[in-house]
Amino acid sequence: MKILGIETSCDDTGIAIYDAKDGLIFNKTLHQSLIHNKYGGIVPEIAAREHTLNIVNLTNKILQNREINFKKIDAVAYTYGPGLIGSLLVGATFGASLAYSLNIPSVLVNHMEAHLISVMMGRECPIFPFIGMLVSGKHTELIYAHKFGKYSILGKSLDDSAGEVFDKIAKNLHLNYPGGPEISKISKFGVSRKYIFPRPMLNEFNLNFSFSGLKTSVINFINQRSILDFQFVADVSNAFEESITDVLVFKAKLALKKTKLVRLVVAGGVSVNNLLRKKLKKMVSSCYGKVFFVNPKFCTDNAAMIAYLGMLNFQLNKVYSHRKIKVNPKLKIYN
Repeated sequence: MKILGIETSCDDTGIAIYDAKDGLIFNKTLHQSLIHNKYGGIVPEIAAREHTLNIVNLTNKILQNREINFKKIDAVAYTYGPGLIGSLLVGATFGASLAYSLNIPSVLVNHMEAHLISVMMGRECPIFPFIGMLVSGKHTELIYAHKFGKYSILGKSLDDSAGEVFDKIAKNLHLNYPGGPEISKISKFGVSRKYIFPRPMLNEFNLNFSFSGLKTSVINFINQRSILDFQFVADVSNAFEESITDVLVFKAKLALKKTKLVRLVVAGGVSVNNLLRKKLKKMVSSCYGKVFFVNPKFCTDNAAMIAYLGMLNFQLNKVYSHRKIKVNPKLKIYN
């Protein structure tokens, strides 16, 4: 069984093919970071237009691969949401059209569920139930994963997501987009605890997040400085990274305690952050639990996770069939 996956929820265009027997046999992603870098963030209209070009280029690469036969693909899976509406429309239109042309079903995949379930593509797979922490450019959520297909949101960001705040701080520090990797790189040169920024909502024992106050505090602090030299940028990056990771770890620990679960799955682009991973490992170990991280190459948006979840949904018959319309040549369309 082979499933072709398409990912166009934001600014990364991805196509992958997952085989139930052989695993991932094709996975390519075209990024738009250089295009959006000059704007300091994603421009939705530009992202959608780039998808229309990239998705054709990636499909051509599959066609040029002699080891892959399009006729042996069983279904096409594509992201239906959440994401940027223009970007989603490109992937959905292309995916549905491709499935129709091949006369095979299409499978609609939830982008956030794909992030969470992508941990199953690793060597170690958690068993249900577990707590999932999704930290990305648009979402910061704590999820109770009861079983496959059944999830409850325990808490979420009430304003900005963790990834969005990373990008905004990086922009104000004159670092490149995306901001997360840039801040992580330079923070290593910062003096620990030289600056202290807020840890929002640590005194509120619910599982929601709020990062807008932290963002405002850091940006106001940066704006007081006329010259942003290397050491200042490194020190601010270090202090900010410590602050936001402290909040994420605290809330994850609280979720484990409230639910009395011992398994934590961490996914999404921000989960690549080394400091966050280090703190979470230490915290979960102190709770006598186990933490599962998605492979870094599958943390950011990719089509491999769409194809993989598409395969699982296909096996459960969660598909949309495309039946070709038989045209009667004798039918008169016009009077």
